[in-house]
Amino acid sequence: MDTWNFYTCLVSLWLHRFYIYSAVAFGISIWIVIHLGCCGEKSNGNPASFEGIEDKVVNGYATLQAKEVYVAGVKIFYGSQTGTAKRFAKGLAEAVISLSLPVEVISMGDYDPDDCLSEETTSRNICVFLVATYTDGQPTESAVWFCKWLEEAANDFRFGKTYLKGLRYAVFGLGNSVYVDHYNTVGRNIDRWLWMLSASRIMTRAERDCNVAQSKHGSIEADFEAWKAKFLSRLQALCRGEKKPCSGKCKKGKCKSLGKQSKESSDHEHGASEYENTEAEELFETSSDEEADGEEAGGTNSVIDVEDLGSIMSHMKKAKRERELAEGDTGTSLTHKNAGRKEEGEKREMITPALREALTKQGYKLIGSHSGVKLCRWTKSMLRGRGGCYKHTFYGIESHRCMEATPSLACANKCVFCWRHHTNPVGTEWRWKMDQPEMILQEAIENHQNMIKQFKGVSGVKADRFEEAMTAKHCALSLVGEPIMYPEINQFVKLLHQHSISSFLVTNAQFPDEIRNLGPVTQLYVSVDASTKESLKRIDRPLFKDFWQRFLDSLKALSEKQQRTVYRLTLVKAWNVDELKAYADLISLGEPDFIEVKGVTYCGESSASNLTMANVPWHEEVVRFVQELADLIPDYEIACEHEHSNCLLIAHKKFKINGEWWTWINYDRFQELVREHERSSGSKTFTAADYAARTPHWALFGSRERGFDPLDVRYQRKNKTRDISGC
Repeated sequence: MDTWNFYTCLVSLWLHRFYIYSAVAFGISIWIVIHLGCCGEKSNGNPASFEGIEDKVVNGYATLQAKEVYVAGVKIFYGSQTGTAKRFAKGLAEAVISLSLPVEVISMGDYDPDDCLSEETTSRNICVFLVATYTDGQPTESAVWFCKWLEEAANDFRFGKTYLKGLRYAVFGLGNSVYVDHYNTVGRNIDRWLWMLSASRIMTRAERDCNVAQSKHGSIEADFEAWKAKFLSRLQALCRGEKKPCSGKCKKGKCKSLGKQSKESSDHEHGASEYENTEAEELFETSSDEEADGEEAGGTNSVIDVEDLGSIMSHMKKAKRERELAEGDTGTSLTHKNAGRKEEGEKREMITPALREALTKQGYKLIGSHSGVKLCRWTKSMLRGRGGCYKHTFYGIESHRCMEATPSLACANKCVFCWRHHTNPVGTEWRWKMDQPEMILQEAIENHQNMIKQFKGVSGVKADRFEEAMTAKHCALSLVGEPIMYPEINQFVKLLHQHSISSFLVTNAQFPDEIRNLGPVTQLYVSVDASTKESLKRIDRPLFKDFWQRFLDSLKALSEKQQRTVYRLTLVKAWNVDELKAYADLISLGEPDFIEVKGVTYCGESSASNLTMANVPWHEEVVRFVQELADLIPDYEIACEHEHSNCLLIAHKKFKINGEWWTWINYDRFQELVREHERSSGSKTFTAADYAARTPHWALFGSRERGFDPLDVRYQRKNKTRDISGC
């Protein structure tokens, strides 16, 4: 700093310290501040001239402050079949680079949305999706898995409505109007799914036509160039911290603009021509048809005035009447005066059109009128070598070869922790049409294989496990509902065994006679969600009036089974964790081979349940509960642990042979035994001990691995916003 600048700084400080209020002194102070600002611009060594740093005058002093970064970079995702979308992605990347912004071009086939997409909510990146629609309305091969994941996430409440809140995006869809029914379907779907997960558009979705005759600018390339120019303009505005300019039409005058905006600019925008407003609509964030419909119906995110309630209720009643007319008779009773004239024996289908739509959106592959199959997240995990579920640790199943299914979507309980929030039907007896078990199993296997095929070529999937997964080896009958309600459950289980598929069947302990009549299964589970009548009613909310006696009779029936039996205890903090003595009494009643104790998984908010994250016990709390319970049941010990699932296994000491645990299952031996049982018409029986296998050290409680298979690699999610457990 030169001598003059040094003295001017001293004068400024002196004037500020002694508060000289004369007009002359005030003028000198202003001159000095201005002079210092000019010196800052000329000086090469002044930090205020560095990129990303700006001057701010506070109480007469020039301070340094980092500029806020509104856009950190751009990620361009493409799904391409012929190379057009890929070419556009590269062209857009070059244009973004010219703006001095970091850019990354990503094929959807090489990107794992399950692991990475949520990270974009805090990255300050702009995500661009360039997607083509195939002739039948499907995404291109490279984008299938990405789209499938996004669809399931958008329709699965476990992700949460705000799962992608903070992610900013733009969509450019490549379609062909020749295929009228499927024009730009993929682009529209991606836009809708992102919006459903609370991501924010930065500009209206673009739908451009590969059909030259319908192209706006003569070709798809020209259309893209026009859109690219608008996108770059919008991107520059975002970099400056601008959002949507106020049009003067904000509800109740509330402006949503990020940056400061003068009254003149608002008035100018308000008075713009219809053409100018149309252009602005394409450049800045807008709402979709889905959002408009939601606001019109008074969606959960909108504020409803009292005077609007009448019209909203009328709208909802009208929609309900239309649904009832479209779906026909779906209720449990018939109110029409001629309803009783139905032909005797005619029964309705369990899956109504509305239920079919809801479950399909949640990722279910529905079979016939009452069955379904779904891909478990642990199947996906083990395909990638990231570890299997707790049944892999406890019993040695191969999670990537496990099919999660149910022959009955209906249930007799409405548990507070139900994954489906009670979208499935309920009932105390089978009163629906019934599909044959052969058809159910065939379609279950086909649908399962088709879901596995979607992982072909997905990043991280192991080729050998992919090939193995095409042949199901295990079936977890625990997807949703009560499988034991299905009248042909015995025949269905037999068919599984004939296909060399092991059976893991879960029942909610409300059908004791069905448990007694059940043939051999590889492993039979009973859900013991509470140990007293009061807590069972509060947690499982059963439909039967005599639910407690049914519950006790079911446990007694379990003690009569010769094959492997399991109690499944779900701990709900502040609800059932203090009932140790009562649990010990129930264990002595049913004498199960194993007791699984798992902390409840929080599945999001629901009007059907007041369960919150406060009810989810920590793993240390589950361990402490299990240790205290084991002290009360002398015939049992803690055997295994799967920390990832917050789950532990207590086993009967008869499975501890020569000091080693044998909790695993010899599946080949089980298939041999069950075939001998069938050939002898049931006279040749076998027990759980006949098909036991030794448990590896890494699966045992107290091991360094905490139940994680050392053959796989543990993946640590960077953004732990959810916990979606498998079966």
